[in-house]
Amino acid sequence: MPKLAANLTMLYNEVPFLDRFALAARDGFKAVEFLFPYAFKAEDLRKRLDANGLQLVLHNLPAGDWDGGERGIACHPDRTAEFREGVATAIGYARTLGVSQLNCLAGKAPAGVPDAVLRQTLVDNLRYAAAELKKAGLKLLVEPINTFDIPGFYLHGSAQTLSVLDQVGFDNAHLQYDIYHMQRMEGELAATMQAHLPRIAHIQLADNPGRNEPGTGEINYAFLFAFLDRIGYTGWIGCEYKPAAATQAGLGWRQQLIK
Repeated sequence: MPKLAANLTMLYNEVPFLDRFALAARDGFKAVEFLFPYAFKAEDLRKRLDANGLQLVLHNLPAGDWDGGERGIACHPDRTAEFREGVATAIGYARTLGVSQLNCLAGKAPAGVPDAVLRQTLVDNLRYAAAELKKAGLKLLVEPINTFDIPGFYLHGSAQTLSVLDQVGFDNAHLQYDIYHMQRMEGELAATMQAHLPRIAHIQLADNPGRNEPGTGEINYAFLFAFLDRIGYTGWIGCEYKPAAATQAGLGWRQQLIK
């Protein structure tokens, strides 16, 4: 039986963010994740988690000017100091919120920078982040993202990301595998997850096309859920999809696809 976490950035977005915790608990979720906590005081978020009996399983490192279109700065050679400051900020939030893993978005490749420079910048930043997170007892996750939704995103495939993690060389640095993004970029979902299971610390889902809830597109989630159980995946699966209608109205997929 998969352990499902509600992604509060995507789900229940018809209500203010702090009100989404109670709705997730009402609908049977035991855990949540979200992109960023930094617009709120960590203590206020912790109160919402505790009041609703929820565990926080993931949030991201700061990722630059999100509202301005940035999607991470870890590969940007001129933003290293900002990245490292963000690592410290994220660890502070993680300690208060009780989360055990933080995700790093590599970012979109800045124009005119050679690939070798981008990669070395990313590796150096990830080494720094992994070392700091290890001191705090945290895992560092790194997520490839499809370039249809985010053109120019630097990490966009499983093998590419694992190659970077090999170069980083820290045992607390893992792959975050998003089924939706990797269906768009490479397919071979089951085989890839099985081959790299020991290196996958977190999985996220949405269907394709549309990035809506499971059961609305081409991905056979009934098979994948049973397959993940069979190969021994015991981590959380974040429900990071755009509800086709209201969130609660679309949650029937859990009963339909999970046996």
